[in-house]
Amino acid sequence: MAEYSVFSLLKNAVSGNRDWKPAWRKPDPKPEYDVIIVGGGGHGLATAYYLAKEHGITNVAVVEKGWLGQGNIGRNTTIVRSNYMLPDNTHFYEHSMKLWENLSHELNFNVMFSQRGILNLAHTPSQLDDYARRGNAMRHCGVDAELLRPAAIAKLVPGLDLSGSARFPVIGGLMQPRAGTARHDAVAWGYARGADRRGVDMLENCEVIGFLRDGDRITGVKTTRGDIRAKKIAVAVAGHTGQVMKLAGVDRLPIESHVLQAFVSESLKPFVDTVVTFGGGHLYMSQSDKGGLVFGGDIDGYNTYAQRGNLPVVEEVMSEMVALFPGLARVRLLRSWGGIMDMSMDGTPIITTGPLPGMYLNTGWCYGGFKATPASGWCFAWTIAKDEPHKFNAPFTLDRFHRGILIDEKGQGSTPRLH
Repeated sequence: MAEYSVFSLLKNAVSGNRDWKPAWRKPDPKPEYDVIIVGGGGHGLATAYYLAKEHGITNVAVVEKGWLGQGNIGRNTTIVRSNYMLPDNTHFYEHSMKLWENLSHELNFNVMFSQRGILNLAHTPSQLDDYARRGNAMRHCGVDAELLRPAAIAKLVPGLDLSGSARFPVIGGLMQPRAGTARHDAVAWGYARGADRRGVDMLENCEVIGFLRDGDRITGVKTTRGDIRAKKIAVAVAGHTGQVMKLAGVDRLPIESHVLQAFVSESLKPFVDTVVTFGGGHLYMSQSDKGGLVFGGDIDGYNTYAQRGNLPVVEEVMSEMVALFPGLARVRLLRSWGGIMDMSMDGTPIITTGPLPGMYLNTGWCYGGFKATPASGWCFAWTIAKDEPHKFNAPFTLDRFHRGILIDEKGQGSTPRLH
């Protein structure tokens, strides 16, 4: 698959970049495949890649209603981390982190993974105690974690207001040095190219409008480009899961869809060299290689399938950022966007067989979808190929909701009456 190198770069620079091959083919649908993956975002593309690479299943189609990567994979704040406390989440996201660390070399495509670290700020003694507990849990599972005092934070983030008159005094923080950011578009392109080179068909502008059935078993999809049959149908459509699964007759799932806004400021000189999160509210911020501050906050509270948000969240996020960094008060906002989040009842993903025979489901990512992209695809591919979960995603099945064994990382419980 190797094609991009310093030599090919120099060669195409001399020829005016006219000889580059397309990153992936534009094939017509075949009548039948071994596996159809509904959803051409990061998780769907990663699943296709690992099906081909790890399991030798190459007769695969990725079916996308628009262009590859038009959804949440390109609508996020690009943060990669594995700083979880509960063991099931810790092992899964640390597996993802290890895949991230070699991803550019594996795909022969620069995903611009930058391990600049993530700092969770603490503003009260009890919050710092909670961070110490989480950090110890992380280190017990082999994940890097450091508890920082204000003096160390001042050196790491010199623009942060650490004065005694700060609205939210900073008394410490939890740092994961191996965390960081990646280029979201590049992740989609890299996985698409890698899967294509192994024979996977990328079927863009091919919307699923129904499912083919043989009794209760799902045997294919009806699309705007015709019917396509397959032995196995995998659904990885994030916030549109409810809509797509309804086409298969599944009306009730333990998820709901919300919009999550993200923002980019005008370009600045190097200002912050890590990812910073606000412990007194919900704000996360980093600086891109282009100089823009990339930041976001909480979801909009209402259910929606619209990729846009409302102004109260914009105001809340801006005020939290200025509370931490007063020097940014006059920085201009350049653009914003919204991604549709598939929020599960316990805040933990679902990677499972079913809920119908012949079907496989990947959903419930809440805020964590981007950083989970490699592990999500890796585990989903395993589940599809083996018809059983890997140990990393064995806790993430639908069965946990029937049994009441929820994985509540946030620690505030589920609210079934609202779902």
